Amino acid sequence: MLCARARPLFSSPFSLTFSAAKHSPSLLRLPCQRSVSAVAAMSSSSTPEIIEHIVLFKVKDDADSGNVTAMLNGLNALVSLDSVVHLAAGPIHRPRSAFTHVLHSRYKSKDDLGVYTAHPDHLRVVKESVLPNCDDIMAVDWVADRVPGTLVPPPGSAAKVTFLKLKENVSDEAKSEILDVIKGLDEKLPGIDQITVGENFSPARAKGFSIASIAYFGDLGRLEALEAQQDLVNLQKEKARDLLDGVMVVDYVVPSPSSL
Repeated sequence: MLCARARPLFSSPFSLTFSAAKHSPSLLRLPCQRSVSAVAAMSSSSTPEIIEHIVLFKVKDDADSGNVTAMLNGLNALVSLDSVVHLAAGPIHRPRSAFTHVLHSRYKSKDDLGVYTAHPDHLRVVKESVLPNCDDIMAVDWVADRVPGTLVPPPGSAAKVTFLKLKENVSDEAKSEILDVIKGLDEKLPGIDQITVGENFSPARAKGFSIASIAYFGDLGRLEALEAQQDLVNLQKEKARDLLDGVMVVDYVVPSPSSL
């Protein structure tokens, strides 16, 4: 498979933003997400942690558009699996790397993520739709540093996902400083509705990226407005520049069923 093209450090103004029915009879339809109120209630009572799972896909240049749509529909249909709290897949907005599409999903535990990974429906979508249409895949998993108030971002929400590759021999203290910088971004930079960050615990397909975060905004306009605030962002970038070997940033908008 092709290797991911790491983008230059901080080439984007916001590059430190380290930021349902049971089994559907057809994987080509997108079932409704669980209600936000129901999932939010779950997060406050029975959910001690949230696992973030991000997958990046590089669709082949000659892939048929109908097959790509079927792939996205098949992936989105996996939200109906019992172990899944949230799942949305769609195209990357303004691709800045080789990757073209992204999937974000959430789970109540690492065990639930494992159940999803091994589920026959997931394996079938990967075999029949993902592998035939993609040149490259990257995946990162982390335990969220906080439980988001809304576990199911609504359609139209915009997300910025940031992956960090640390230099060799970075101390645990320095790593903690990076994590602290990211954790505080929602207080320093306006417009972020929620942000989580953590260390990747699945290195096999992460291409060396060891810290990841996802920041959600109410819509794409809010995300882009924040990127325009260069001075605020530069203050945050300087705090971690010397500790990093690479940064990858992807933006996407949570799709609605009608958009697929």
